[in-house]
Amino acid sequence: MAKKSAIENNARRRRLVKKFSGKRVRLRAIVHDKKLPIEDRFAAVLKLAQLPRNSARSRIRNRCELTGRPRGYYRKLKISRIALRELGSQGLIPGLVKSSW
Repeated sequence: MAKKSAIENNARRRRLVKKFSGKRVRLRAIVHDKKLPIEDRFAAVLKLAQLPRNSARSRIRNRCELTGRPRGYYRKLKISRIALRELGSQGLIPGLVKSSW
């Protein structure tokens, strides 16, 4: 099990990303629009820099939904390899057969 604080920090980041995504998209569109004057684009860059760092989508860490483990993460199932193995052994994942020899 991962530390509660790490899981909570990641959840906080997800909330911030959701909250600021619209504003971030609009500002990035202004920054990348070459037709606008350089002053307006620079002002948009400054506003973008004033947004919270944790509101950037790249700051979110993929974590297992069950354990919070940050590594060995299967995106399709949203769980770690260890949780996948345990659930597979219990027969809770349809179509998954754990091999053993």
